[in-house]
Amino acid sequence: QVQLVESGGGLVQAGDSLRLSCVASGRTFSSYAMGWFRQVSGKEREFVAVINWYSTYYADSVKGRFSISRDNAKNTVFLQMNSLKPEDTAVYYCAAATSGLPVLRREYSYWGQGTQVTVSS
Repeated sequence: QVQLVESGGGLVQAGDSLRLSCVASGRTFSSYAMGWFRQVSGKEREFVAVINWYSTYYADSVKGRFSISRDNAKNTVFLQMNSLKPEDTAVYYCAAATSGLPVLRREYSYWGQGTQVTVSS
């Protein structure tokens, strides 16, 4: 069992930066692929970025602006978000998958409760 707790969301202006964090419980954190998704009310939850032991992958909408990283010693995954746009406004979720570099929601076994990011124009 893995428990995930996100933090770092908030209200910012367009062009600003935010850094989201997700702390995981459990002793096997380094073996999981960790992903970030986001969801706007009334819409499907969409993939943002994923990192495993050796690689990362991003949605086209955030490529070049967002960066995912992890600190296995601290059981933490980060999402650095730069040049934020109003369309980045959403609840951001951290998720853990047992293998691969997944981009589909159904491939993830564990989810956090989410943190709100609001970008004003």
